Amino acid sequence: MTIESSFNANLEKSIREHWRIASLSDYGSITLQYSDVAEEIAKLHILFREAGIVKGDRIAICGRNMSRWAVSFLAAITCGAVAVPILHDFHPEQIHQLVNHCEAKLLFVGDRLWDKLDVGQMEGLEGVIRISDYSLLSCRNAGLKKAAASLNRLFGEEYPDSFSANDIEYYQDSPEELAIINYTSGTTSNPKGVMIPYRALVGNMLCAQELLTTHAKVGDSILSMLPMAHTFGMSFEFLYEFIIGVHVHFLTRVPTPTVLLKALKDIRPVCLVCVPLIIEKVVRKAVMKKMEDPKVRLLMKMPVVGRKLRQRICEGIKEAFGGNFYEVVIGGAALNQEVEKLLHDIGFNYTVGYGATECSPLIACQDWQSFSQGSCGRCVNRMELRIDSRNPYDIPGEIIVRGQNLMLGYYKNPEATKEAIIDGWYHTGDLGIVDRQGNLFIKGRLKNLLLSGNGQNIYPEEIEDKLQNMPLVNECIVIQRADKLYGLVYPDIDEVRRRNLKISDINAIMEENRKVLNSHLPSYEQLSGIGIRSEEFQKTPKRSIMRYLYK
Repeated sequence: MTIESSFNANLEKSIREHWRIASLSDYGSITLQYSDVAEEIAKLHILFREAGIVKGDRIAICGRNMSRWAVSFLAAITCGAVAVPILHDFHPEQIHQLVNHCEAKLLFVGDRLWDKLDVGQMEGLEGVIRISDYSLLSCRNAGLKKAAASLNRLFGEEYPDSFSANDIEYYQDSPEELAIINYTSGTTSNPKGVMIPYRALVGNMLCAQELLTTHAKVGDSILSMLPMAHTFGMSFEFLYEFIIGVHVHFLTRVPTPTVLLKALKDIRPVCLVCVPLIIEKVVRKAVMKKMEDPKVRLLMKMPVVGRKLRQRICEGIKEAFGGNFYEVVIGGAALNQEVEKLLHDIGFNYTVGYGATECSPLIACQDWQSFSQGSCGRCVNRMELRIDSRNPYDIPGEIIVRGQNLMLGYYKNPEATKEAIIDGWYHTGDLGIVDRQGNLFIKGRLKNLLLSGNGQNIYPEEIEDKLQNMPLVNECIVIQRADKLYGLVYPDIDEVRRRNLKISDINAIMEENRKVLNSHLPSYEQLSGIGIRSEEFQKTPKRSIMRYLYK
């Protein structure tokens, strides 16, 4: 399929071409064909019109992934409104603030979330619509209230000869026009409203096409489990697939290992998009513990037996993920080096990408067959990437980018926009180097960079990556107090209970971890102590630790 320069033109074309095939499903529940999606969009457009929604008005969407979340989003942008996806994991007070900040006129909301919200704190809203059935939960707009009460009649009057593909006529967007305001879930600060233009949506669709063009076909299936209110999940588990005729299955429940593995087995997705946490849990639980057995380690060293054993392990992991995918695309956070080494050694078809909400999101990625271990691939087409360093091959510098995928700026925040975009280049705040082939290697966050007493740069993520692999460590970060480094660890509670460990035992194990870790680190990176946490670190919806809370 040829991707048009107008994003909404692509939506129109896809719906017409795939009218009678399955489009969106809630796993284990409803399935909507493309024709159903088109009809529901048409009904929502009637509601919007009667409510007085005009081009550029904001429509917010906040709830768990589901088919009608997707339809609500498509209805917003295809009528010329600005869609505002809001992560349902945000605190209710924060949701109130974001709805007010973007000046939303309508809010689509999930059932579970609605009971926690106070519409009185969102004074600019003219209506609140339930995502699951489009019913009105609150209304301050007479036109909207009247239309909602007689929507089927209004729809019948508008399309008296039945609704068909020929009745679709969506708002024709222009490249620089604002399509989405997406609030970041950053680990270093409070959310900012990223203004994403239509050209960036098209740019990401082109990137996805170049990565998966021969491996995702009409009628194939994909499992959507990342929050669609985040650009990674939206772009690569929903929008691209919708445009090319791939059937999107939404995992409407929390992706516990049991639920996720059953869904993967049932759906058998043609591609898997996930954050490191998911694949690391599967690999650690299913593979790495078994490979600690001395007999297994010995067998792995034998040329013939080792090769067959690695193949068997690889096939086992593939089957756990559905057994039908071309590759697993990992992004959103750094992949643990030990886990990645194992995946590479067994020949698993994975690749790691790099992006940012500000680039909606893709900056770098590579097909798994040409992917360089430890990297995030190469800069994608229509984007440029530079390392702000006098020697970008050896000395880490800030990663700066520009191109089609770049945002317009931060909504109502010109100061932050000027700080982030300088002479057309977006300053990511991430540190990295490149090799001679253009592969990008992330070294950490600029805001996380620590300075030793003798002026040495310390990248805490590199220390954390090693600490993460040590006994009893479930989650960890490295912080600096005065001139000393300390580790903060949330231990593996399942293992603590299995071994009936006391706090003194945990402390002893962590002290041994510290000594072993320090023996592999230069003096300026060594830890002075490890603190034990009794509860998990607070995280973003991407499952990245909100580091700024622990500095």
